[in-house]
Amino acid sequence: MKAELLFHQRIDYDDGAIVEMVLWRVKSPVPPSTHGLKYSLFYGRPGVREVGYDNERGKGDHRHFQGVETAYRFSTVERLMADFWRDVKRLRGNQ
Repeated sequence: MKAELLFHQRIDYDDGAIVEMVLWRVKSPVPPSTHGLKYSLFYGRPGVREVGYDNERGKGDHRHFQGVETAYRFSTVERLMADFWRDVKRLRGNQ
């Protein structure tokens, strides 16, 4: 089974900012993650990531926020989306 695309959305804001969210189901976890999802959530402008949540081989689940990368504890897709949108709203000034 190849990766199955579960969700993809892109939002282009009038001020040039972009949100792009992609979520796949994978046949086996992306190590060291232990869940069966691969995801990439992005907020920023072309060439500038201000907020990002993703999991990649060798790094696992992690968060990027204004140039700082930290580990992220994945629990559910709903929590992931809520955390991502909280960060985006914080930067856009509409908490």
